[in-house]
Amino acid sequence: MIFGKNLKSADNKNITVAVAMSGGVDSSTSAAILKSQGYNVLGFFMKNWNNNLIGVKKSDCPQFKDMVVAREVAEKLGIPFEILDFQEEYKNRVLDYFFESYEKGITPNPDVMCNSQIKFGAFLDKAKELGADMIATGHYARCGDGNSFFEKFFKKIHNEEKQEKTKVKLLKGVDPNKDQSYFLYRLSQDQLSKTIFPVGGFCKPKVREMAKKFGLPNYNKKDSQGVCFIGHLDLKEFLSQKIKEKPGDIITKDGKKIGDHDGLFWYTIGQRKGIGIGGDGPFYVLKKDFENNSLIVTNDEDDQGLYSGEALVSNLSWISGESVKDGEVFESRVRYREKLTKTKIEFLDNNKARVYFEDPQWAVTSGQSVVFYKKDECLGGGIVE
Repeated sequence: MIFGKNLKSADNKNITVAVAMSGGVDSSTSAAILKSQGYNVLGFFMKNWNNNLIGVKKSDCPQFKDMVVAREVAEKLGIPFEILDFQEEYKNRVLDYFFESYEKGITPNPDVMCNSQIKFGAFLDKAKELGADMIATGHYARCGDGNSFFEKFFKKIHNEEKQEKTKVKLLKGVDPNKDQSYFLYRLSQDQLSKTIFPVGGFCKPKVREMAKKFGLPNYNKKDSQGVCFIGHLDLKEFLSQKIKEKPGDIITKDGKKIGDHDGLFWYTIGQRKGIGIGGDGPFYVLKKDFENNSLIVTNDEDDQGLYSGEALVSNLSWISGESVKDGEVFESRVRYREKLTKTKIEFLDNNKARVYFEDPQWAVTSGQSVVFYKKDECLGGGIVE
């Protein structure tokens, strides 16, 4: 059975696609779809986690179990399977950034960094080195603007000269509940133009249905959660292996002390669970006062201090390679699955900008990403200062 728009073609066998197989149903189904369409599919599992190398012990990393499942899927599909070792790259490019950010008191998004640096960085480079034309992942996102992998390589195969180059667009996944374009906003044109998202045009139930029809052993496996390649963890316990405690006061916004904290780096704006205080709660983190080492809290979820009509963002990244215009209206979201709001931008020096939200946003947090959209297209984004 053939799924998707790109029907099986005799030319597909000339296109080699390296699939990042995590052991999950999405990447497994991606490999199966490409295989059914006649592509030369290679399966790869990325080994990124090493407690000894990283210097931490406390995490529930499902790496070994996932690797076994990925191999079983590859055997079922009859495709080559190889394990790639990116432990050093993951430590240097993702985990060090993770710890350094928290130590500075900001809340990073390691999944964003992992995608740009590992899945679409180290893996893409290695795949090209091994002879792959393209890579594929199980992300719920799409590529647009006539630059589909099939059209591109059909032209390449038939030696059409001087094809007009158009920008590759990153589009939202069809399933609004699973769309992962938010985590991919830092991809470049080079990365995106060599990437396939086979399941991005489907909703999750359909993907599971396809996985079952393909006979994949993990068709009903639960979705993975937690930090990219780390899995479930007690964040405070995990961070404490690298970051020293710095106790201080927990106070209400009117100055009343109601508890003690172990270090401002453990907390994020809007946090409710894990603050460690009782009373007339629940309480929410309103502000981190680094000058006085105080954690300011409120027991009002709708406290106006939790809302921001603007944000200063830095390290801007644009998928097309070109920014929007100063004052141009588009949409943005300040966290995954957050409702989109109309936004304007004012560019500053040093690749920074101030963004203005039509609807004030709740708990805008330093280190997190503001991601920009125009309808279904993800334009890029920046990191909140």
